Amino acid sequence: MINKTVSNVAEALEGVSNDMTFMLGGFGLCGIPENAISELVKRNITGLTCISNNAGVDDFGLGLLLQKHQIKKMISSYVGENDEFERQMLSGELDVELVPQGTLAERCKAAQSGFPAFYTPAGYGTEVAEGKETREFNGKMYVLEEAFKADFAFVKAWKGDEAGNLIFKGTARNFNPCMCGAATITVAEVEELVPVGELDPNQIHIPGIFVQRIFQGNDYEKRIEQLTVRQRQ
Repeated sequence: MINKTVSNVAEALEGVSNDMTFMLGGFGLCGIPENAISELVKRNITGLTCISNNAGVDDFGLGLLLQKHQIKKMISSYVGENDEFERQMLSGELDVELVPQGTLAERCKAAQSGFPAFYTPAGYGTEVAEGKETREFNGKMYVLEEAFKADFAFVKAWKGDEAGNLIFKGTARNFNPCMCGAATITVAEVEELVPVGELDPNQIHIPGIFVQRIFQGNDYEKRIEQLTVRQRQ
């Protein structure tokens, strides 16, 4: 019986070290691998290149790593909610590569599928295409984008089993699935870990072949990014 469970987050992050490249799932504040990030903060791993849709906020998500200057480079699509990120970028302390959101997803998927690169029309004629190969297909210009190369991918799922099969819930089914298997080692943290056979095969979003380590996380905040309520009449 395949069993990819590890006892805790410390064991799950065995092998992480300075100057590595990490993928981190999540969209905004949804589907964040909170336990993995907290452990990275605790270990004070530095010189990191982080691939993530966004950079968290000042006191949550990747913002915690930015506060301690553990990130050397961010590869992201949206970074507008983090004042510390802005300060470090404008001061030159942080290297930033902004990538169109669809391209970010496809570069993850290319790595997941074993493709070295792909062509996309996104970014042609802009700074995104500078220094990259371009080519015309059927009268339209495309930019060659390379697949990401990462040491670890940290993802967060709703449910998982001991073989690494994963089910994502709601908006957490965003960048998490396409990062599974897109790095040398994929670590999945789940809210509920069950024995093999308890998940409906038809409901599984990511098969365990894309996951090397899985553990049950705890203490998830599940923040709401922008809470708006109607005033009482």
